Amino acid sequence: QVQLVESGGGLVQAGDSLRLSCEDSGGTFSRYVMGWFRQGPGKEREFVAAINSWSGTSYTDSVKGRFTISRDNAKNTVYLQMNSLKPEDTAVYYCAARLRLAISTAQSEYNYWGQGTQVTVSS
Repeated sequence: QVQLVESGGGLVQAGDSLRLSCEDSGGTFSRYVMGWFRQGPGKEREFVAAINSWSGTSYTDSVKGRFTISRDNAKNTVYLQMNSLKPEDTAVYYCAARLRLAISTAQSEYNYWGQGTQVTVSS
């Protein structure tokens, strides 16, 4: 059974960096597409980044060049390195797993979700 637990959120200033982690405590992690989504205050949850089993990646335009998704299959962990953070990056960040080989940006295509971790960026 896939169980995803995020960590690494916090309160930072604009321009700072954070690294989010998401560990899968069950399942065959290396075969999943792993994604990060976020939901800002008063907003819909949106796609941020995803990585497939051979480390192909996809990013939403607003984070390209600032965020990097990576995975360590030996540790069953996916990371989201966030640099040059902006106040508009403030959100609850969710990790998700998709039991398919192809990356998807659609929330409905993901089978398992973590509980979320809060990221707050002050100006």
